[in-house]
Amino acid sequence: MGIVVVGTVAFDTVETPFGKGENVLGGSATYFSTAASFFSEVSLVAVVGEDFPEEHVAFLRSREINLAGLQRIPGRTFHWSGRYGYDLNEAQTLDTQLNVLLAFKPQLPPAYRETDVLFLANIDPELQLEVLDQVTAPRLVACDSMNFWISSKPAALREVIKRVDIVLINEGEARMLTGEPNLIKAARSIIAMGCKRLVVKRGEYGVLMFTADTVFAAPAYPLEEVFDPTGAGDTFAGGFMGYLANTGDLSEEGIRQALVFGAVMASFNVEAFSLDRMKRLTYREIEARYRSFRQLTSFRDLPAP
Repeated sequence: MGIVVVGTVAFDTVETPFGKGENVLGGSATYFSTAASFFSEVSLVAVVGEDFPEEHVAFLRSREINLAGLQRIPGRTFHWSGRYGYDLNEAQTLDTQLNVLLAFKPQLPPAYRETDVLFLANIDPELQLEVLDQVTAPRLVACDSMNFWISSKPAALREVIKRVDIVLINEGEARMLTGEPNLIKAARSIIAMGCKRLVVKRGEYGVLMFTADTVFAAPAYPLEEVFDPTGAGDTFAGGFMGYLANTGDLSEEGIRQALVFGAVMASFNVEAFSLDRMKRLTYREIEARYRSFRQLTSFRDLPAP
């Protein structure tokens, strides 16, 4: 199964306690598609401006990402600026320049419309609904969102949630969306909105995955050096969805394994600014970290009475 991802391709200016990256490659669709490309064919839908350099396009092509859906229009590319303190779980947004994103109307090329797997990265939920109307019968659909859309377009976002299989958001967003301070109760409320599965991203504390009947937890991989958490959630989603697209295994066990691969990919992304670590990543490293990751939670069952 291949994947279509609709989201942003952008410039980021990011400052952390360990350095600064200015006008570096970013965007939800960029991080997602790069991570997913280690496992599956990926087709990208996004918009950039006239200032977007060919070297970034060449990098995406080097990952064999299909760029037929990448629009280039007059204007400047979406640019986000942010700062992290020593608590790397939360960014302080300093500036957001939407630029060409204001005119973005995602149009799926005909070949994209019959995709098996669709990922709606963090964009306006009204645009996410437009994309849902363009696909025929995907086997698996997932979406991401953020607090801005939860507060500004809650009705559209709830309609998206009703029409997707998996929702991926962070812990604060889950509470904000439902008004529930307890995460378990919040998860149940989101499942009741219509999706089959909720994945709650918790930064350095890992992820929780909920269905109506089950809960699964995976820790974050312990790292000595974390330079830049920007895009970690999108990279997680790319590894998670990419692995599912590769295996086609949508059983509970298959989805849990994919979740761990998502956590593995996110652990590499945070080791450098922008996509610098992903650019030199090899699949052998991914396999080795997955095996190491598995040992983190491997323990014996209780003996029979």
